[in-house]
Amino acid sequence: MNYLAHAALARATQESLVGNLLGDFCKGVALSSLPESMLAGLANHRAVDRFTDTHPLVQQAKMAFSPARRRFAGVALDMLFDHYLIRHWQRFHLSPFDVAKAQLYQHLAHAEPLMPLPMRFTMQKVRQQDWLNAYQHLPGLARALDNVASRIRFENAFTGIIDEITPNYLAFEQLFLVFYPALQQHVMTLGLEQESEANLMLMPHL
Repeated sequence: MNYLAHAALARATQESLVGNLLGDFCKGVALSSLPESMLAGLANHRAVDRFTDTHPLVQQAKMAFSPARRRFAGVALDMLFDHYLIRHWQRFHLSPFDVAKAQLYQHLAHAEPLMPLPMRFTMQKVRQQDWLNAYQHLPGLARALDNVASRIRFENAFTGIIDEITPNYLAFEQLFLVFYPALQQHVMTLGLEQESEANLMLMPHL
């Protein structure tokens, strides 16, 4: 899953939010120095990734990509799933997405002191360039995917992967709508971030 989903699957604390987004920024971080609540968030992030990467529906979706691009299918689906989460936000959360996005950006800004520098710089870009707004629409998602492709340091066929998403868009959407509630339930069942019953809904302020 990508940034929005990891944030939405966090608890309603700064430490949980940072921990749940930390998975892509662990290099060089002394994990033993982090507070227990942040480590629990990181464990939740990793559990979400394991569940996603091994889920039969996600494996099925990856097979829809051509062999030349299949190695990048996981990255593309992570970002596409954020697109679908935005599109269907109020199936899963009470607040309208624009309200939730503004709150998330505010929480990210306040939580910056807890972030390692590479994560802080990336999250500043997420907020200042409004990445989640770009993810709402396929042209913006296509640009975001191509930006990822441009950062890969070896020759690849990732660029233009939106061309393989578009004909499968509705099928991927229906798959997401089955998969995401299962992921939410998995996180709830694992209970890696134990809190009171009042905070049991994931990121309730979103």
